[in-house]
Amino acid sequence: MQRRRYLDFELSLAELDDQILQLKSLDSRGDLQISTEIRRLEEKSQEILKKIFSDLKAYQVVQLSRHPDRPNFQDYIQFMFEDFVEMSGDRAFRNDQSILGGLAQLDDQPVMIIGHNKGKSTSENMARNFGMPRPEGYRKALRLMELAERWKLPILTFVDTPGAYPGIDAEERGQAEAIARNIMKMSGLRVPIVTTVLGEGGSGGALALAVSDRLLMFEYSIYSVISPEGCAAIVWKDPAFTETAAEALSLTAQKIKGLGIADLIISEPLGGAHRDPFGAAQNLRDSLKLQLQQVQSLPVDKMLEERYERYRRLGFFQSQQNMKSNLKSEAATC
Repeated sequence: MQRRRYLDFELSLAELDDQILQLKSLDSRGDLQISTEIRRLEEKSQEILKKIFSDLKAYQVVQLSRHPDRPNFQDYIQFMFEDFVEMSGDRAFRNDQSILGGLAQLDDQPVMIIGHNKGKSTSENMARNFGMPRPEGYRKALRLMELAERWKLPILTFVDTPGAYPGIDAEERGQAEAIARNIMKMSGLRVPIVTTVLGEGGSGGALALAVSDRLLMFEYSIYSVISPEGCAAIVWKDPAFTETAAEALSLTAQKIKGLGIADLIISEPLGGAHRDPFGAAQNLRDSLKLQLQQVQSLPVDKMLEERYERYRRLGFFQSQQNMKSNLKSEAATC
């Protein structure tokens, strides 16, 4: 059995879990005393795990969203979809492996699925550019979305990226234009679109796949205009402020739903999706089917009107001074 990888705040579990693994390797003949000790240690491990995850800080959620064992888009394709047929290339430059997409079946429902494609090993991540698309990746995604509209298929998009690739070659080929075009086109596609943030949802690189009728987020995923590290470097010019930046950015699923951006938070197994990928996939499947049914029940024009109003509602705020003025006005009328 492969040893589990632990984040810094989980290290108190590492030694205990190692003891459990060692005892299980000895328990080949069903020794009663060993079995009893295994159960005792497993119960203790669960108690510690519940305590740790009962009060996570924002940057700890960031770490979970990036966990090296966290299920990626390809894992969910394997667990949830049938008859997946990959469709490659943007028909202009090349096939960007950091975006994966194609036709699939969600139970009996034909769908077009498109998502950021992270790897598990160093070689996979290098081949997929660590899930950071170049313009041709976004243009491939748009090509598949337009095919889905032509064939009247719902679109399911899956976000898991630190952000769009910031290299010179990407800028030379029109990175900003590719992202902007996706945002513009997705706002008017005449088929249902449901987006799920699987792990990291970074900046415009995420938004280029996330203009949708419903936005779902896994419990330990994040969605932000910039990474906490990038924010700390720009605002404080000091990496020591990374955790402060994570709190200030309001990037956790709970905060994003509270701001009215996300519609639903998908529960993860205790300890995160990487501890039970199949269980996480079942929760995602149930949520996707329900949200898709709700959107599909709407007439197309009504669906587009609600999509438009959804984004018009975002971004309203009051400055502290305006709030104080309003409170004074209300107090004066009482």
